[in-house]
Amino acid sequence: MEMQDVAKELVAGCREGRDTENLDRLYAEDAVSVEAVDMGQGREAKGRDAIRAKHEWFSGMYEQVGTQVSDPMPHGDDRFAVIFDMKMKKRETGEIEEMKDIGVYTVADGKIVREEFYYPTG
Repeated sequence: MEMQDVAKELVAGCREGRDTENLDRLYAEDAVSVEAVDMGQGREAKGRDAIRAKHEWFSGMYEQVGTQVSDPMPHGDDRFAVIFDMKMKKRETGEIEEMKDIGVYTVADGKIVREEFYYPTG
């Protein structure tokens, strides 16, 4: 898959609720996911299984109420960025939180090998 195809499918999967399914399809086995800050799990998840566990941890804490996902924004032949505007309900309290992330993805050999998330931390 070309980088642009990976980018379009990642966005489509996020918009259609297929983001977990896309882990096996779009991510390299040894992909790395990096958070802006350590939220108790460490900043880096190394490997597809660790990234999947991170998704499960997040889904266990939050219920998605609404999400808007930008079109992918390419940067050269190997990277793209996506903006996520999310409205999430904390499962424990029912409190609604608005979150905005920028995901920067690096693609090699047709698979995502690295993702980095940027968001306000204050």
